[in-house]
Amino acid sequence: MLVLKFGGTSVGSVENMTRVKNIIIDGEKKVVVLSAMSGTTNALVTISECIKNGELEQAVLKIEALHDTYKKTVSNLISNPFLVIEAKAYVNTIFLGLRVLSNTSYSVLLHNKIVAQGELLSTFLFSQFLFQDKIKVALLPALDFMKTDKNNDPDDLYIKQNLNKILDEVSDADIYITQGFICLDAEGNISNLQRGGSDYTATIIGAALEVDEVQIWTDIDGFHNNDPRFVDNTRAISNLSFDEAAELAYFGAKVLHPQTVMPVRALNIPVRLKNTMSPEAFGTLITHHTHGEGIKAIAAKEGITAIKIKSARMLQAHGFLKKVFEVFETFETAIDMVTTSEIAVSLTIDDDTHLEVIVAALKKIAHVEVDDFMSIVCLVGNNIIYHPDTPQLFQILQDVHVRMIAYGGSNNNISLLVNTSDKQETLRKLQRYVFENTDHLVLS
Repeated sequence: MLVLKFGGTSVGSVENMTRVKNIIIDGEKKVVVLSAMSGTTNALVTISECIKNGELEQAVLKIEALHDTYKKTVSNLISNPFLVIEAKAYVNTIFLGLRVLSNTSYSVLLHNKIVAQGELLSTFLFSQFLFQDKIKVALLPALDFMKTDKNNDPDDLYIKQNLNKILDEVSDADIYITQGFICLDAEGNISNLQRGGSDYTATIIGAALEVDEVQIWTDIDGFHNNDPRFVDNTRAISNLSFDEAAELAYFGAKVLHPQTVMPVRALNIPVRLKNTMSPEAFGTLITHHTHGEGIKAIAAKEGITAIKIKSARMLQAHGFLKKVFEVFETFETAIDMVTTSEIAVSLTIDDDTHLEVIVAALKKIAHVEVDDFMSIVCLVGNNIIYHPDTPQLFQILQDVHVRMIAYGGSNNNISLLVNTSDKQETLRKLQRYVFENTDHLVLS
């Protein structure tokens, strides 16, 4: 069995849904994980924000506008008159529920309920679309089996037991459709796996069912060797290891959710990235195998805050770093990069929710400097820190102010901290030097 995930663009129009249908109908059983139709989650988040801000009239107007969009989608997607009636009734029920929620006091639970509606809509309509063509399809409600534990990690045993039970009940189906992104939390409330979490859903399901392969279908030919939004002449990478893919996803490569490979890597279940608009393209295959050495790809992550903690007490003081890291643990804030000197430690975070209280706590033990609007530029590849040509790349950064360098913490990653205003030029310089100028850095 395979698990195939399709993103919002892939189900964002009747034309693209037809592409998806043609991809999945090959006579073999598979689980198909769908995101919300493109634009829907953003619209639902905006509705939630209007409710939060007390802009109830604006929330209702946006609900009506989105409802109109789905009425048109039903008309364009479904032709069978009986299925049209069912689809319109379902859509009307969803939007009636949104109107009721708009008159409810705002909470995180309310927000999660609102944003969950996008995946419920896309999966129901796509199931009707397949059923119309007499395809044996079963809709598997993700909220019946997808659950996280008290640490917000997948509740693997619960998922495996409930998913297999549900599949046994509809074993005659060829295609199983389910929602990405949404889940229940440990208390049984509607929650989600954060933006982009449909990728994560797919590999969680893949691990639970121990499938042959998980495929992530988007609108790009897999991982590229640089960010195509900012750099010209990038190319898709045919093969990556789990470690390389995880580094790229974490440090900004938007094609994959950062946690995607975690559920399947221990089981050696391959993950393949494919392009819905160009299904014949090879894409990127992610396995436990490594292919070659040297820099394979470059990614960048924005929204980084750098914190420099300086204290004479750090000199030969074995407990100082422990106190520093305990502050971040107390406020549940992850650290990306760390560098140290005799009397100072510099580090970065990508979540500034608790920045004010973190800085206040740190000032009790040291002098603190904060720099925001920073970006991490990450170079990834197998054993790049040992590649003989890698040190030469720093020569090209003479015109870029590099705030920090993380080199040696991982064999597969070198990270540079730069001002966000320098990010695009840094990516372009590295692209020319690493991938276009063969007189310089030649990869094995």
